[in-house]
Amino acid sequence: MVKTVIIFVLLGAILGAVAASFIAPPALGWYNEAGFLSQQGQSLVNLPQVIKYTSDRLLKAQLIGAGLGAFTFLVLGLVSAGKSRKRSAAPRAAAPRPTA
Repeated sequence: MVKTVIIFVLLGAILGAVAASFIAPPALGWYNEAGFLSQQGQSLVNLPQVIKYTSDRLLKAQLIGAGLGAFTFLVLGLVSAGKSRKRSAAPRAAAPRPTA
């Protein structure tokens, strides 16, 4: 049972991080898009600060995605392990005792 749950949690964490890797960059681009730049003219950008900010946000998104995936698959693993335990808990016939 524990092995099944651990496998589900690890799988969920990996899938969550992968999903965040695909979802976070477009979301960061949309969130940080400056719609008012056309009104302000040209702007100067501190590139090292932008890279640090973007990579920080991407890593945080991956961590959150891994956590959510791990939690979701933890619940699924517990449900799956509970169902398999109920099936294997069928009543057994009593074994005859050896006589001496």
